[in-house]
Amino acid sequence: MTNAKLGESLRLLGVGEAAVRVYLALLEVAPAPLDAVGAATGLRGAELAAAYAELADAGLAGAVDEDAEVVAPVPPAAGLEILTRHRAAELEESRLAIGGAFESFRRRRLAAYDDHLVEVVTGDAVGPRMRHAWASAREQIRQFESPPYFPNPGATDDALATLARGVTQRVIYSRESLEYPGHLKDAVEPAVEAGEQARVLPSVPVKLVIIDEAYALVSLSIHEADVHNTMLVVQPCGLLSALVALFEQSWRNALPFHGPDTRPGGLPPADRRLLRLLAGGAGDDVVARELGISRRTLFRRLQILMARLGAANRFQLALQAQRSGWL
Repeated sequence: MTNAKLGESLRLLGVGEAAVRVYLALLEVAPAPLDAVGAATGLRGAELAAAYAELADAGLAGAVDEDAEVVAPVPPAAGLEILTRHRAAELEESRLAIGGAFESFRRRRLAAYDDHLVEVVTGDAVGPRMRHAWASAREQIRQFESPPYFPNPGATDDALATLARGVTQRVIYSRESLEYPGHLKDAVEPAVEAGEQARVLPSVPVKLVIIDEAYALVSLSIHEADVHNTMLVVQPCGLLSALVALFEQSWRNALPFHGPDTRPGGLPPADRRLLRLLAGGAGDDVVARELGISRRTLFRRLQILMARLGAANRFQLALQAQRSGWL
């Protein structure tokens, strides 16, 4: 190996320039007094002593026998191991420092950008923001709907006004929505009768409203919505695209609740409500409570409907009701 390549190798291991010159001289003149080594390198005094001490500390040079004045290179195995580990530690420290610096940069410089993509709305500001969302819709609203509900007395009127303007409204209701006291009669059915396209799932992952392709309103989770009364406003970005895809996949899997071509066929409103509750998975007690009837009366109405559609059980009843346009 040439002196140039050897010197570069030592430098890569963290050996200083002066110490490299001393080590190369040792390979040429040692064993020799340190002053002779210094003469070969052009170093002397404190500078020479410091360079040699660096080599000795690294395990690359040492005194010959008991003569402290005569020095020479020593077998490098242990010294090179020490230098290698020390250099690796320095490189890891540098890697962490650079990574930390970039992360700090990202938080500082990208935070302002991110703030424009996701906005947090809390407390009393939630209701007005939701009303503004309905009013701003131009083509389509997609919604996951489930309790708990924000205090917003005008929500049903906003939905009806939006439908009246010709905005398509597709809503996936959770079973809890249909079981929530009075919600089916006072909120869901008026919107469905006004043209809302509704489907039902046993549960929905989040409370979500997507306005056109412009932005989405989403709670952190169903349970957190009840505790924190907090909503996120998501502007166009990868997250909004993911929410749209989540809705469309859920829509394909949901059970139709009421389509635009439904023909009730003279079915009384109470019986339509009964079928919708059953289709949504509501239990007998919930259905009876929502209809304001006893379980005995409920069973009698079910028997009448099953006989009218030629259904032998509740599954056939739901199937025949769907085919007849009653759901």
